[in-house]
Amino acid sequence: MKRLLGMEMIEKGLLEEMGLELNLKPWATDGGTHFWEVPKTAFRSVYDDQPNAHKKFMEKLDACIRNHDKEIEKMCNFHHQGFVDAITELLKVRTDAEKLKVQVTDTNRRFQDAGKEVIVQTEDIIRCRIQQRNITTVIEKLQLCLPVLEMYSKLKEQMSAKRYYSALKTMEQLENVYFPRVSQYRFCQLMIENLPKLREDIKEISMSDLKDFLESIRKHSDKIGETAMKQAQQQKLFSVILQKQNNVKFGKTIYINDRIPEERNEIVLKPVFEEEDENEEEVLTVQDLVDFSPVYRCLHIYSVLGDEETFENYYRKQRKKQARLVLQPQSNMHETVDGYRRYFTQIVGFFVVEDHILHVTQGLVTRAYTDELWNMALSKIIAVLRAHSGYGFPVNRLFDLLFEIRDQYNETLLKKWAGVFRDIFEEDNYSPIPIVNEEEYKTVISKFPFQDPDIEKQSFPKKLPMSQSVPHIYIQVKEFIYASLKFSESLHRSSTEVDDMLRKSTNLLLTRTLSSCLLNLIKKPHIGLTELVQIIINTTHLEQACKYLEDFITNITNISQETVHTTRLYGLSTFKDARHAAEGEIYTKLNQKIDEFVQLADYDWTMSEPDGRASGYLMDLINFLRSIFQVFTHLPGKVAQTACMSACQHLSTSLMQMLLDSELKQISMGAVQQFNLDVIQCELFASSEPVPGFQGDTLQLAFIDLRQLLDLFMVWDWSTYLADYGQPASKYLRVNPNTALTLLEKMKDTSKKNNIFAQFRKNDRDKQKLIETVVKQLRSLVNGMSQHT
Repeated sequence: MKRLLGMEMIEKGLLEEMGLELNLKPWATDGGTHFWEVPKTAFRSVYDDQPNAHKKFMEKLDACIRNHDKEIEKMCNFHHQGFVDAITELLKVRTDAEKLKVQVTDTNRRFQDAGKEVIVQTEDIIRCRIQQRNITTVIEKLQLCLPVLEMYSKLKEQMSAKRYYSALKTMEQLENVYFPRVSQYRFCQLMIENLPKLREDIKEISMSDLKDFLESIRKHSDKIGETAMKQAQQQKLFSVILQKQNNVKFGKTIYINDRIPEERNEIVLKPVFEEEDENEEEVLTVQDLVDFSPVYRCLHIYSVLGDEETFENYYRKQRKKQARLVLQPQSNMHETVDGYRRYFTQIVGFFVVEDHILHVTQGLVTRAYTDELWNMALSKIIAVLRAHSGYGFPVNRLFDLLFEIRDQYNETLLKKWAGVFRDIFEEDNYSPIPIVNEEEYKTVISKFPFQDPDIEKQSFPKKLPMSQSVPHIYIQVKEFIYASLKFSESLHRSSTEVDDMLRKSTNLLLTRTLSSCLLNLIKKPHIGLTELVQIIINTTHLEQACKYLEDFITNITNISQETVHTTRLYGLSTFKDARHAAEGEIYTKLNQKIDEFVQLADYDWTMSEPDGRASGYLMDLINFLRSIFQVFTHLPGKVAQTACMSACQHLSTSLMQMLLDSELKQISMGAVQQFNLDVIQCELFASSEPVPGFQGDTLQLAFIDLRQLLDLFMVWDWSTYLADYGQPASKYLRVNPNTALTLLEKMKDTSKKNNIFAQFRKNDRDKQKLIETVVKQLRSLVNGMSQHT
């Protein structure tokens, strides 16, 4: 029992045994036993209601307690043996646990004693590893630094040895390769800061050497000119000697049986060659007289430093100053011939040096620069000679020389403009010029004299028929006329002579230079059919513009074109030849394109039945031809018609050759029918008038040979063919017996799977006899033709 807040907690069973029936409320449970809350009045009733109730209650309670004690004892007895066994096991384990504790303690002590030495050794190893790593790091850093130091030492040695160009290259290597590796070190920063100063030192030293060089060649220009003139004289003498030698050889062929003339000529020429050898030993070259290394060195140095333009400008400016000094005559030059000789040798020496610089350097001296100096020199020379000609020195031969120089100058111009024309053609897109608005239209018209009322009426945007190269070429021809005029004006010739010079030079430009560039352009592999069509259109407009070029020259020289001796421009013949070449190239490329399509043909020559539609390659070819002939609408009608007829004829020939190919051994009737479908498509294409202007069925006649041959085999009308052969009205007049025989033999039965009569196997023998009969008749016909021939 339990007591809680004045409440009695007893077991319900006990109450029932005592005969108490009370209204009890469950209060708690303990492992399956229920406890109930009993009010205090219930116990009071036990004492009050029955006599000896208390005694009875206590007896019952003692009995209940004894029962519970027995149950408890039974449970304890039941679990006692297990408890004893557990205690016994624990006692045994205690002994082993004490032993294990002793062993663990001893093992731990021994491990601690042994680990002390290991710890000491490990600490030593760690310390050594750290030292080793530090040493490796130092070695790596030193390996990075040593090449830098070696290169910098090499740089110092190159500077000391005055190898400045090599020193600049070394600086580039240091900056681009070596310094980035060690940029974190202070010594590297000091080196980097020192490089700009070294570069400036090199520039100053090289410029000083250049100034010394310029001063040296200024002093020795007369000697250089004299040497060059001697060399020119020797070259002329050598040419004479070679001509004499050729004459000796010619004399030998005449007197082949007489040795006397040959020996005499050899005796005469021997002293001449010996004299020439002596002269060659005496005369020095310009390289022997002048050391050009300062120029090369300075040019290389400034190029490496990226300041090449500054060096070029300085060199040209100084040389122009020297040119003016050389061209300035001395006051007493006219008194002696030596004065004139020295004056001209200085000029020649100056230009010999410039010519050498022009050919051995790239960009330091340009052809335009030397031409400018030469024009200045000519003007000054003419002025000097005119000023001193009153002293009795004739200058006519000099003017003759100037005319020869003018011709050479024109040749130089022609070469230059050939390059200009090539560049224009390379940059052209070979498409009509698109015009978006009125401003663009006026810009093009201002450059090129184009007039077309139909195009002028069109609204914007619109296209001009020629491509961009046409106005560019027209402008460049005018520029050429200006350049040629600039030289001719300095000759102080009459307007008529200047007009004649300009027209002749322009004719050379058109007939030789521009024509050659056009022909080379037309032959280039990357120029296709569309480009060739555009080239023909361009040449037509350039030809029409020639009259405006004539007017342009007339406005410059004020010489009327109606003058009897006025030279006409040959633009008509020039551009006509170019057009003819382009037309021929169109025919060739068109045929080549047809061949490419035909090579894609993949016939099954043993097929039993046709596909019922034309071959894919042929339809692609016809579509291609249609698109190309659409482009040809801008060409003159005759050109387009010729190209169309040529293409159809070439296609017909290619198809015929395919049938008669010697490597093709067998053809079935199904293949012939398929081939016939393709030829029908070709005929439909020809009848659709792809190019306007053909009369009737003219274009279809290109396929007449194929049509009659295929009709003969499709209808199998051999009796008519053999009977009417040779008659003008024959239905198969265009079928050659040899062609028919070749194709028929390919169709003979060869005992293969697909023969021409496979669908009529009952009549194979009769059909085979018929074919053999026709073959014999055709062979006899062919043999008769051969004998007649």
